[in-house]
Amino acid sequence: MIPYIERTRAYYSAQGYPPYDWACNDTIAFTAMPKPLRECRLALITTAAPYQESLPDQGPGAPYNAAAKFYDVFSAPLDPCPDLRISHIAYDRKHCKADDINTWLPVWALFQAQSDGAFAELAPELIGVPTNRSQRVTTQQDAPAALARVQTMQADVALLVPT
Repeated sequence: MIPYIERTRAYYSAQGYPPYDWACNDTIAFTAMPKPLRECRLALITTAAPYQESLPDQGPGAPYNAAAKFYDVFSAPLDPCPDLRISHIAYDRKHCKADDINTWLPVWALFQAQSDGAFAELAPELIGVPTNRSQRVTTQQDAPAALARVQTMQADVALLVPT
Protein backbone atom coordinates (compact mmCIF):
# COMPACT_ATOMS: atom_id res chain seq x y z
CA MET A 1 0.00 0.00 0.00
CA ILE A 2 1.27 3.48 -0.88
CA PRO A 3 0.43 6.16 1.73
CA TYR A 4 -0.57 8.61 -0.99
CA ILE A 5 -2.28 11.20 1.20
CA GLU A 6 0.57 11.34 3.71
CA ARG A 7 3.20 11.54 0.96
CA THR A 8 1.29 14.33 -0.78
CA ARG A 9 0.94 16.31 2.46
CA ALA A 10 4.65 15.92 3.25
CA TYR A 11 5.68 16.89 -0.29
CA TYR A 12 3.68 20.12 -0.38
CA SER A 13 4.44 20.97 3.25
CA ALA A 14 8.18 20.77 2.48
CA GLN A 15 7.61 23.37 -0.24
CA GLY A 16 5.85 25.72 2.17
CA TYR A 17 2.27 25.13 1.02
CA PRO A 18 -0.60 24.99 3.53
CA PRO A 19 -2.22 21.56 4.07
CA TYR A 20 -4.20 20.45 1.05
CA ASP A 21 -7.96 20.75 1.31
CA TRP A 22 -9.09 17.33 0.05
CA ALA A 23 -12.30 17.25 -1.96
CA CYS A 24 -15.36 16.28 0.03
CA ASN A 25 -18.76 15.90 -1.56
CA ASP A 26 -21.51 16.04 1.03
CA THR A 27 -24.12 15.42 -1.63
CA ILE A 28 -23.87 12.90 -4.42
CA ALA A 29 -23.98 14.37 -7.91
CA PHE A 30 -24.96 11.07 -9.50
CA THR A 31 -28.46 9.85 -10.22
CA ALA A 32 -29.99 6.51 -11.03
CA MET A 33 -29.89 5.57 -14.68
CA PRO A 34 -33.12 6.51 -16.49
CA LYS A 35 -33.39 3.13 -18.17
CA PRO A 36 -31.38 -0.10 -18.55
CA LEU A 37 -27.87 0.43 -19.93
CA ARG A 38 -28.69 -1.67 -23.00
CA GLU A 39 -31.22 1.05 -23.96
CA CYS A 40 -28.93 4.03 -23.25
CA ARG A 41 -26.87 6.38 -25.37
CA LEU A 42 -23.41 6.57 -23.80
CA ALA A 43 -21.01 9.52 -23.89
CA LEU A 44 -17.28 8.96 -23.40
CA ILE A 45 -15.40 11.47 -21.24
CA THR A 46 -11.58 11.47 -21.20
CA THR A 47 -8.75 13.47 -19.67
CA ALA A 48 -6.42 12.71 -22.61
CA ALA A 49 -5.12 15.78 -24.45
CA PRO A 50 -5.24 16.60 -28.15
CA TYR A 51 -1.87 16.07 -29.83
CA GLN A 52 -0.12 19.38 -30.55
CA GLU A 53 2.44 19.06 -33.33
CA SER A 54 4.34 22.16 -32.20
CA LEU A 55 5.17 20.70 -28.77
CA PRO A 56 7.96 18.33 -27.70
CA ASP A 57 7.50 14.57 -27.47
CA GLN A 58 3.96 13.55 -26.54
CA GLY A 59 4.16 9.96 -27.72
CA PRO A 60 4.02 6.73 -25.72
CA GLY A 61 6.34 6.86 -22.72
CA ALA A 62 7.22 10.50 -23.34
CA PRO A 63 8.51 12.44 -20.35
CA TYR A 64 5.97 14.53 -18.46
CA ASN A 65 5.06 17.45 -20.72
CA ALA A 66 3.21 20.22 -18.88
CA ALA A 67 3.03 22.23 -22.11
CA ALA A 68 0.66 19.61 -23.54
CA LYS A 69 -1.97 20.30 -20.86
CA PHE A 70 -5.25 21.83 -21.94
CA TYR A 71 -7.57 24.04 -19.93
CA ASP A 72 -10.95 23.98 -21.68
CA VAL A 73 -13.48 21.21 -22.12
CA PHE A 74 -13.57 20.05 -25.76
CA SER A 75 -15.39 17.59 -28.00
CA ALA A 76 -13.97 15.49 -30.82
CA PRO A 77 -15.52 12.99 -33.24
CA LEU A 78 -14.97 9.33 -32.30
CA ASP A 79 -14.71 8.13 -35.87
CA PRO A 80 -11.98 8.30 -36.87
CA CYS A 81 -10.50 7.99 -33.40
CA PRO A 82 -8.91 11.34 -32.48
CA ASP A 83 -5.18 11.68 -31.84
CA LEU A 84 -5.14 12.15 -28.09
CA ARG A 85 -2.09 11.70 -25.87
CA ILE A 86 -1.27 11.48 -22.16
CA SER A 87 2.17 13.07 -21.83
CA HIS A 88 0.57 15.86 -19.75
CA ILE A 89 -0.40 13.36 -17.03
CA ALA A 90 1.86 12.27 -14.19
CA TYR A 91 1.83 8.48 -14.37
CA ASP A 92 4.37 5.74 -13.62
CA ARG A 93 6.51 5.91 -16.74
CA LYS A 94 8.93 3.34 -15.33
CA HIS A 95 6.31 0.58 -15.30
CA CYS A 96 3.85 1.77 -17.96
CA LYS A 97 4.77 2.42 -21.57
CA ALA A 98 1.35 3.88 -22.46
CA ASP A 99 1.85 2.56 -25.98
CA ASP A 100 -1.62 1.04 -26.29
CA ILE A 101 -4.20 3.82 -26.69
CA ASN A 102 -6.95 1.30 -25.92
CA THR A 103 -5.80 1.16 -22.28
CA TRP A 104 -6.65 4.82 -21.69
CA LEU A 105 -9.00 5.68 -24.57
CA PRO A 106 -11.12 2.56 -25.19
CA VAL A 107 -12.99 3.81 -28.27
CA TRP A 108 -12.81 0.55 -30.21
CA ALA A 109 -13.77 -1.50 -27.12
CA LEU A 110 -16.82 0.74 -26.71
CA PHE A 111 -17.79 0.27 -30.36
CA GLN A 112 -17.50 -3.49 -29.77
CA ALA A 113 -19.58 -3.28 -26.56
CA GLN A 114 -22.24 -1.38 -28.51
CA SER A 115 -22.16 -4.07 -31.19
CA ASP A 116 -22.58 -6.71 -28.47
CA GLY A 117 -25.65 -4.89 -27.11
CA ALA A 118 -24.12 -3.65 -23.84
CA PHE A 119 -25.66 -0.24 -24.58
CA ALA A 120 -27.79 1.12 -27.40
CA GLU A 121 -25.54 3.75 -28.92
CA LEU A 122 -22.22 5.48 -28.44
CA ALA A 123 -22.49 9.26 -28.82
CA PRO A 124 -20.58 10.32 -31.97
CA GLU A 125 -18.17 12.59 -30.10
CA LEU A 126 -16.07 12.23 -26.97
CA ILE A 127 -15.69 14.94 -24.35
CA GLY A 128 -12.26 16.00 -23.12
CA VAL A 129 -12.00 17.35 -19.59
CA PRO A 130 -8.85 19.06 -18.27
CA THR A 131 -6.90 17.91 -15.24
CA ASN A 132 -5.89 21.30 -13.92
CA ARG A 133 -5.79 20.36 -10.21
CA SER A 134 -8.28 23.02 -9.14
CA GLN A 135 -11.36 21.80 -7.28
CA ARG A 136 -13.03 25.17 -7.84
CA VAL A 137 -12.46 25.20 -11.60
CA THR A 138 -13.44 21.54 -11.90
CA THR A 139 -16.72 21.93 -10.00
CA GLN A 140 -17.70 25.40 -11.18
CA GLN A 141 -16.47 25.37 -14.78
CA ASP A 142 -15.34 22.05 -16.24
CA ALA A 143 -18.01 19.72 -14.80
CA PRO A 144 -20.92 21.96 -15.86
CA ALA A 145 -19.37 22.35 -19.34
CA ALA A 146 -18.96 18.58 -19.68
CA LEU A 147 -22.53 18.00 -18.47
CA ALA A 148 -23.84 20.51 -21.01
CA ARG A 149 -22.06 18.58 -23.78
CA VAL A 150 -23.45 15.26 -22.51
CA GLN A 151 -26.93 16.79 -22.61
CA THR A 152 -26.39 18.30 -26.07
CA MET A 153 -25.40 14.84 -27.30
CA GLN A 154 -28.64 13.54 -25.76
CA ALA A 155 -26.67 10.90 -23.87
CA ASP A 156 -28.38 9.03 -21.06
CA VAL A 157 -25.14 8.08 -19.30
CA ALA A 158 -21.50 9.14 -19.38
CA LEU A 159 -18.39 7.03 -18.87
CA LEU A 160 -15.33 8.85 -17.51
CA VAL A 161 -12.06 7.15 -18.44
CA PRO A 162 -9.39 9.19 -16.63
CA THR A 163 -5.78 8.93 -17.72
